[in-house]
Order: sequence, then C-alpha cells, then structure tokens
Amino acid sequence: MWKTCKLKKILISGLVFLLLSGCALFEEENHQMNKTAQQLAAEGAASFMNEDYEDAVKAYTDLKDWYPFSKYAILAELKIADAHFHLEQYPEAIAAYENFEKMHPKNEAVPYIISQIAMCWFNQIDTIDRDATPAKNARAEFERLIRLFPDSDYSLEALAHVDACIDNIAGHELYVANFYNKTKKYKAALKRYQYIVENYAGTDQSQIALEKIPKVSGHIKAAESHKDIK
Repeated sequence: MWKTCKLKKILISGLVFLLLSGCALFEEENHQMNKTAQQLAAEGAASFMNEDYEDAVKAYTDLKDWYPFSKYAILAELKIADAHFHLEQYPEAIAAYENFEKMHPKNEAVPYIISQIAMCWFNQIDTIDRDATPAKNARAEFERLIRLFPDSDYSLEALAHVDACIDNIAGHELYVANFYNKTKKYKAALKRYQYIVENYAGTDQSQIALEKIPKVSGHIKAAESHKDIK
C-alpha cells in the first residue's frame, strides 16, 4: 500500500513538472509572438552591429518564422546567412545563401549572394597537400559570378580570387604528381604532369610539370627496356 501511494506521488509530481514545463514554453513562444516584425528586425540589426551573431541569428530566425510575409522577412533571410558567415559556420552560410538565391532569383542582392557563396568556399581553402575541393568550388562560383554579372563590382574582385584558386588547385595537382614521382609510380606521375600542362598553362606549376615530363618519360622507357632485356 505504501509503495502504491509513493508511486502515485511520483507520477503526479512528474505530471505537474511536464505541465509547468509546457506552460513555460508556451509563455516563451507567446512572448516572442508579442514582438512585432519591426522589433525583431531591430533586435537582429542591433545584435549584428555588436557582432553578437548568434543572437542576431535567433532574432532574425524568429522574425522569419513568425512573420514570413513581412517586408523584413527577405532581409532576415539574408542576415541569417551573413551571421553564419561571420561565425565561420560556412556549411550553414552556404545553405542559407543558396536558399536565398533559389527563393529570390531576381533579387538585386544575387551578385552579392554568389560572391558570398564563393567566399565561403574560398575561406576553407587549405594547403596544397589537402583536398582541393574548396578551391575548385570557390573557382566555380567566382566564374559563375563573372559570367552572369560581368559589370558587377563583385565580379572585379572575383578575378583576383580566381587566380588564387587556380594556384591552389594546380599546386595540389603538382604535389600529387611529385608524390607519384618520388614513389616511382612514373606512369601515374606522367599523367598528372601532362594534365597540369594541358589545364593550367601559364602557371608556375605548369612550367615545373613541363620540365618534369622528359625525366619521368625517361624513367618509364628505362623500366620498359629493362623488362624487354629480361
């Protein structure tokens, strides 16, 4: 009997806790909804200016969720992406920028959006011994920006970044080719060197690859001759 009463008390206490928690959550949501779109936009802007980007994301997300048809909603979408960018949360920023472009393809901010997507990738570029995917993606976005908006100020800035991307990509290719060469995988090295010469003409890496090709080809011929003698 005593155990039954104790169990009932525990169950009642748990139920009361859940009810109180539910009320607290409801009150918090209701408090948020009591804020106007303009108030949330002001909160987001103030947080952003103070570099409190996490708070800015929260305010702008509330604005976007509670007032999706507000005149501030599009601004909120953009500033959420910008806040993620400043927080160096690049995957989240890319997703937010890409969603903005998808939903508002004619918006005047699209050149800026593409530039920011490119910069998200550009800021993730690592040393040449690492994966070159960020450099490749950054280059693709910068070139898309230049192609679609050749007269934009963002396109002028993109030109220098494209060269930096190419330098990193070609450097990675040369690093891999040199690795194959050092480990005596001469055929694989030759293909890499030839690829660099064909696709990155005019770069320092192309010139180095061009000088390497005769030596690697010589190693391949020597190895084949050795086999023939045997």
